[in-house]
Amino acid sequence: MPFAESVRRAAVPAAAAATVALLVPVAPVHAAATSASPSASVTAPASTSVSATVETAPVSHSGDAADDPAIWVHPTDPARSVVVGTDKKGALEVYDMTGARIQRISGDHGNNVDLRGNIVVTADDEAAGGSGAMHVYRIDPATRRLTRLKDVPTEVTAHGICLYTSPVSGKLYAFPNSTSGRVEQWELAVSGNSVTATSVRLWDAGSAVEGCYADDATGKLYLGEEDVGVWIYGAEPTAGARRTALDSTGSGGRITADTEGITAAGNRIYVSSQGSDDFTVHDRTTHAYLGRFSVAGGTAADDCEDTDGIDATAADLGPAFPQGVFVCQDGSNGTPGGSGNQNFKLVPLQRITAHFS
Repeated sequence: MPFAESVRRAAVPAAAAATVALLVPVAPVHAAATSASPSASVTAPASTSVSATVETAPVSHSGDAADDPAIWVHPTDPARSVVVGTDKKGALEVYDMTGARIQRISGDHGNNVDLRGNIVVTADDEAAGGSGAMHVYRIDPATRRLTRLKDVPTEVTAHGICLYTSPVSGKLYAFPNSTSGRVEQWELAVSGNSVTATSVRLWDAGSAVEGCYADDATGKLYLGEEDVGVWIYGAEPTAGARRTALDSTGSGGRITADTEGITAAGNRIYVSSQGSDDFTVHDRTTHAYLGRFSVAGGTAADDCEDTDGIDATAADLGPAFPQGVFVCQDGSNGTPGGSGNQNFKLVPLQRITAHFS
């Protein structure tokens, strides 16, 4: 069922825009490539492998359907945390920490999902007649079920998304982005079940983008340009389009295209290097390259191949994941464990951090 359209502020006139920070530009701004070289590396270990201890139930649709996970940490009972996963062929699914499905929401073709607090947002490029929209949900800690609050049509054909809570203002922002390379920043104000959405920034990253991660601690936005690498922008709405490189798919880079999921946990940044079925690791502060790992088959679950989205947290998630978890989408779900449609694999985070301390 369609929801009310979002509230927008009028675009700043071109003349006025020249005198204020880059807010709601009347045309996309091409990002200034201020640095194209990957971050300097320290002595890095050889590629290592870890295994998952849990896998989720397969998504409901066959083929290339599962895409992106987001981890919600329960505010009072860590073991009751959940993973929200997209089935981009028509559903949003919620899993407990054993991998069991506890909710399936039909009619959401979200490709990517992210959350902050109890607010969950998907990027659905089939919504709004194919123009794309964000679907905004609230998760109830008592039931762990999502309720849809609003649909927000976007200026970009929303494909990827990440959320950001500003350490400066405390405001919540969303970054929907598109396979065209366009990126938009929205301010989301949620009061009860009411959502006010305001577009505050729009720019062009160059070519197809999808995976992104906004760091609430540092104010940095990490954006994956699929065939190029990962760029670092400012996440505040006044930051403009200047950028530097974290890593690249080109000469001297460590990512094998496509650049897909990006996340961070503790003092590490993780990037899904889809073409090589593994994940690069960088220092969250210095951006130094620390190495790479793959998720191999184990006794409880098979490996992660052709991965799209990832998420991670270092928070306590109960007895099964006391030091956090890394979640990866698996493009080919086989044995051991269940098999069939695509799903998500859960790796105790300490299995990874032990190699990159």
